[in-house]
This record gives sequence, C-alpha cells and structure tokens, in this order.
Amino acid sequence: MSLGFMDVGAVGVRTTSGRGFSTEELAQQAARKIVSVSETVHPALREQAVAFQKQIAVVVEQYMKQTVRSDRTTVYNALTDAGHPELAELIRRL
Repeated sequence: MSLGFMDVGAVGVRTTSGRGFSTEELAQQAARKIVSVSETVHPALREQAVAFQKQIAVVVEQYMKQTVRSDRTTVYNALTDAGHPELAELIRRL
C-alpha cells in the first residue's frame, strides 16, 4: 500500500481564556495570512508590506463587525418570530 505525503507548512495555535476572539484579533490574524512579510526582506519593502498589512486588518475588521451586527439581527428576528422577545433583547444588547 502506498501512502501519500503532504507538507502543510508551519502550524500555529492561538487561544483565549474565558472568551472568544475579538474582531480585532481575528482581523489581524487574517491580515497576516493575506500579507505575509519575510524577516529577511529589504527594510524599505518590509516597512511598506507591514503598513499594507495594517490597512488590510482595518478593512477586514470593519467587515467582520458588520457581519456580527447582521448575524445578531438575524438571530434577534428569529427569536422574536419564535415568541421569545426576552431572549431577543438579550441578543440585541450584546
């Protein structure tokens, strides 16, 4: 029997304690995946890439926040329609 092999590269783990990740934390992780910056690149190029990475993080965070708001609206409406207005209000306050 022949087994395949795949190199998945470096694997990292990030955790939080007692909470989920914030939109800011997730946006920064996404930006680092979208724009990777080598430690050995010319300093001027590195500086430019890091600045672009920060801009990407800001844009991603804005859209993630909108996604959270939109999803909460959907959950609020579903709870209200199901006859649970008290639960819906708890969701709206988050």
